[in-house]
Amino acid sequence: MRIAIKFAGALLEDDALIHSLARQVAELGREGHEILVVHGGGRLFTATLKRMGIESQFVSGLRVTDEETRDAAIMVFAGLLNKKLAAAISAEGQPAIGISAADAQAFRAEPMVHNEIEGSLGYVGYLTGLNLPFIESLWRENLLPVASCLGIGTDNQLYNINADHMAAACAEYIGADQLIYLTDVAGVLDGDKVLAAITCEEIERLVQSRVVSGGMILKLEAAKRAIEGGVRQVRIVGGSSADALLLASHSDSGVEAQPAIPGTRVLREHISSAHAALSAA
Repeated sequence: MRIAIKFAGALLEDDALIHSLARQVAELGREGHEILVVHGGGRLFTATLKRMGIESQFVSGLRVTDEETRDAAIMVFAGLLNKKLAAAISAEGQPAIGISAADAQAFRAEPMVHNEIEGSLGYVGYLTGLNLPFIESLWRENLLPVASCLGIGTDNQLYNINADHMAAACAEYIGADQLIYLTDVAGVLDGDKVLAAITCEEIERLVQSRVVSGGMILKLEAAKRAIEGGVRQVRIVGGSSADALLLASHSDSGVEAQPAIPGTRVLREHISSAHAALSAA
């Protein structure tokens, strides 16, 4: 299969967790799957900006990114975190290579339009394409690409991209069979319960009723995009659960929720109330 895996930045702050997840990614690679890893790192980025004396500003949950902030993003995302994760996967026996948009124009972007003004958020963009022949050339050489959440524009500038949306777009562009979001929570939560499965139509209701909020809204919007773009299976999984990635990737492709599979599956169509039952967190 082709599998896109998105690492939440919070997971990259725990060395033991990095080791566990890198082991699972490497195992999937040895099984012969073509894997593209996309990672974020917002909390470390914010902390780095604070140490540098650069104030963080957000509009509608999106970071305003001037040139100084963008340059720090390149340092954190394409530098420290990208190489740390690629090194961890390689150490587990699956050669990995950290890449960014600047490498062979791997990930193309355009400036984000906000309040009907393009570029009003500075160097914040959205993914418009990827260099699939380049990615496939890495797979042929048994190299697993690890991508930072950056895109390159027609102006040859690098743009910061929301990692959840970038992962969904990448999954669509590579024709992924699976998209797996590894998060720092157990899945989509309703109180202290994990929703085993939700449909794209239910996402708006969950947002309007404030069952989900913050970063989970962006994640669900991205998951919906991936499903509508042809990705067969999308799961949101707690990365700290034992072997969560392996269990999610090996899950059945049918629509029924499976208690043994961690996290939440996002489905295109309605399912019965029995299938939508909550499983314990």
